[in-house]
Amino acid sequence: MPVIHPRGLENDLRSALTHSPVVLIHGPRQSGKTTLARFVGGVDQDAEFNRNVGESDASRQLRYKYYNLETDVFRNRARDDPAGFVADLPEKVILDEVQYVPEIYDAIKIEVDRNRATGRFLLTASADISLLPQLANSLVGRMRILRVYSLSQRELANKAAIPGRNFIQQAFGGGFKLNTVPRLGNELRELVCIDGYPSVFQLPTVTERFAWYRGYIETLVERDLPRLVKIRSPQSLKDLLALTASTTSQLFNLETLCAPFELSRPTIRDYVYLLERIFLVYRIPAWHNNQMSRLIKKPKLHLMDTGIGSALLDIDAEDFQKDRPMFGNFLESFVLQELRKQAEWGERRMEFYHFRHKDDYEVDIVMEQRRNTIVGIKVKASATVRSSDFRGLRKLAQIAGDRFVRGIVLYDGEICASFGNNMWAVPMRYLWEF
Repeated sequence: MPVIHPRGLENDLRSALTHSPVVLIHGPRQSGKTTLARFVGGVDQDAEFNRNVGESDASRQLRYKYYNLETDVFRNRARDDPAGFVADLPEKVILDEVQYVPEIYDAIKIEVDRNRATGRFLLTASADISLLPQLANSLVGRMRILRVYSLSQRELANKAAIPGRNFIQQAFGGGFKLNTVPRLGNELRELVCIDGYPSVFQLPTVTERFAWYRGYIETLVERDLPRLVKIRSPQSLKDLLALTASTTSQLFNLETLCAPFELSRPTIRDYVYLLERIFLVYRIPAWHNNQMSRLIKKPKLHLMDTGIGSALLDIDAEDFQKDRPMFGNFLESFVLQELRKQAEWGERRMEFYHFRHKDDYEVDIVMEQRRNTIVGIKVKASATVRSSDFRGLRKLAQIAGDRFVRGIVLYDGEICASFGNNMWAVPMRYLWEF
């Protein structure tokens, strides 16, 4: 029985279904896309599911039918006769994992052009839309695209749906107030080890969680990805992901990634691209001002889920306690993904960068709204903050000028306090509790 957590994207999905004939939810496998689609769509094919999650009035009115295109019967029928398959579908339908049946994309386009009723098709896919160019091209101007990540800590705390109350809105808006909260300590290390995949939280031990993550990677690399693209060496792809985990939150260096492999630079570059497209790694570009020649413009490479990285490297919370530099790297990736998840719920488009200056100034995360105002964040694993921790943020503020809203040192401490000139020390739990 699925456990339903309020998703921050739920209201956006409901709205999209009232404005667009096709809505696509894409995101990592096992991140909760199907659960969200079935819940919002009020699926009546499985009465037991609806009884246990509780239907809203809006869900009862929608009453979608659900088809999983990983199921042999549905997949084969759709491939053999895509036009007939689509023509026979009910009025409102969820088509799960559409990346496996590209034959139906044109048939959906024809059906939408014949009848542009909103909310007609709700699609899900476990690959980035850039890996599905035929889908994007077929349904351009007809499809709204939403992205769902694994659960954020705010969603797990059942606070995702509180309007105007997430961390990003506070950072760009009214800001923070002097306050004292309990320190997270070992709980934070545990959270970084688990991260956000829904199935993991039902597993009671580290051994079982790590086994789930390793099986997840095996499924993605050896079964799912070869259905979409040709892979020369699946084992090298898994080894590359493990190497990425060991260097997460560091500058992207193709030569370093190539060194352990007997594969060409273009092949390794393509493998990194594939890992991005199936939501396993993420390249965050450098923030720069064209007038500043001393800014470093290399991207950073991050894990998309630190639970996967912990499993691949066999690192638990106790290991993080002993290896503080490694924990600091993982924590930076963890924070970045928490912020990216929250950004998907916002009305304003958000871009993420890092900032590095050749004179050794650095800011881990720069959030920019519509290429206008920015907030800088330094992630610190320790429980204390000093004035020197704001050094990179002050440099960023100097360069950004009036565009700079606030600088934040996000740390594992107790006190939320101002350090003057729009600089704040903010406890880590503010990401999801306030």
